[in-house]
Amino acid sequence: MENHNETSTDFILLGLFPPSRLGLFLFTLTVPTFLMALAGNLCMVLLILLDAQLHTPMYFLLSQLSLMDLIYICTTVPKMASGFLFGNKSISFIGCGVQSFFFLTLAGSEGLLLMSMAYDRYVAICFPLHYPIRMSSRVCVLMILGSWAMGAVNSCAHTVYILRIPYCRSRAINHFFCDVPAMLTLACRATRIHEYAVFLSTTIFLLFPSLVILGSYGKVLLAVYCMSSREGRKKAYSTCSAHLTVVTFYIAPFAYTYLRPKSFRSPAEDKVVAVFYTVLTPVLNPVIYSLRNKEVLGALRRVTQKIYSLKM
Repeated sequence: MENHNETSTDFILLGLFPPSRLGLFLFTLTVPTFLMALAGNLCMVLLILLDAQLHTPMYFLLSQLSLMDLIYICTTVPKMASGFLFGNKSISFIGCGVQSFFFLTLAGSEGLLLMSMAYDRYVAICFPLHYPIRMSSRVCVLMILGSWAMGAVNSCAHTVYILRIPYCRSRAINHFFCDVPAMLTLACRATRIHEYAVFLSTTIFLLFPSLVILGSYGKVLLAVYCMSSREGRKKAYSTCSAHLTVVTFYIAPFAYTYLRPKSFRSPAEDKVVAVFYTVLTPVLNPVIYSLRNKEVLGALRRVTQKIYSLKM
């Protein structure tokens, strides 16, 4: 049995998969999923950047969601894969802090961005005549910058704390990335106050946005129900259902993990649930927003034809 003690300042990430045939099988499923997420989100970012018809607030917000997912999955999966393949499960003290900072920044920013996307659809459907004013380019940029900035400030506070507390037990983190709650279990002093801070951050950056999203879409669905245009209703329902699917896959697992009391949490269960918001959501987002969106598919055809004509 491995003896992970505190003789080094490095942390040890115990990983996601067991060192067995089952672990190898699950790992082989993760690699193509990771590559699909990279390709899908990168394509969405480039497509929205290159096609002028997608230069609208809705798609600028969507490009930021894809960018966040792109960085998100690169923050956790490569290190996890390296540890499983080569057995190098150690991560430096500073490296753990950097990973935690990026993870928390993206987690908080994405919750706020999803709320901004819900507001965008709410204004577009319920107040179409006011849309150019309420969702101007300036408002859209402020929403994006605000999401990134608030996520970074929140992340800074948590990262500084976990880098300053003393660790006097084993430095083996029972997770596949430097997750703050998992690290708090290794501290040699009481961390109850910071556990409350984690709960508060989760409420502000995930639970509150989810309530705003549900309220926005409740009003949207009511407005859609009263529409006389069948095509308009169909398009609105499609957009809303896609967004609600993304929100559910992202926020529900996060809330389930971070809002539960410490006594009800299980490291093994936390790792499995974390797969939803670190791996599955980044690969599902581009699929949900592209395959069900005629404007995105049309833009893909136009960009492909443009690239093909340049080669000719």
